[in-house]
Amino acid sequence: MERTRFVTQTALLFAIVLLVQALGLPQIVTGPLVNACLLLATIFGGVASGVIIGCFTPWVALLRGILPSPLGPMVPFIMAGNGVLVVLFWLLTRRGTFSFKVAGIVLGALAKYLLLSSAVSFVVSVAPGIARAMQLPQLFTALLGGALALIVEQAVRRAFKKQ
Repeated sequence: MERTRFVTQTALLFAIVLLVQALGLPQIVTGPLVNACLLLATIFGGVASGVIIGCFTPWVALLRGILPSPLGPMVPFIMAGNGVLVVLFWLLTRRGTFSFKVAGIVLGALAKYLLLSSAVSFVVSVAPGIARAMQLPQLFTALLGGALALIVEQAVRRAFKKQ
C-alpha cells in the first residue's frame, strides 16, 4: 500500500510539472512552480519523490526549449541543484516546525543557487547573458517555489481535515 501511495503521489506531481513545463511560460513563472512541485513531492511523498522528479525536470526543460540548448551541459548540475534543494529541505523539515520548513527552503535555495552559479561561472562555458539564467534567478525561483509549496501544503492539509 505504501509503495502504491509513493508511486501515485510522485506520478501525480510529475504530471503537474510536465503540464507546467508544457505551457512554455517564462522562467520567472515556470521556475517557482517546478520548485514548488519538487518540495510538495518531498512533503507528501518523501525525499526520494522530490529527488526523482528533480532529476527529470531539467531534461524536460531542455527538450521543451525552456532551458536554452547552450545550457545543455548544465543539466547534471541542475539535477544536483534540485537534489540539494530537496535533501536540505527534507533534512530540516524532519523537525516538524514551520520555522524549520522555512529554514529548509532558505538553505536549500541558497545551496542550489551557489551550486548552479558556481557551475556556470567555473565549469560550463556559456555566454554571459545565458549564464545569468543560472545565477540569481535560481535563488529567487527556489525561494518563491518554497513559499508557494508551504501555502499549498497548508491548503491541502486543511482540505483533508474537513473531510
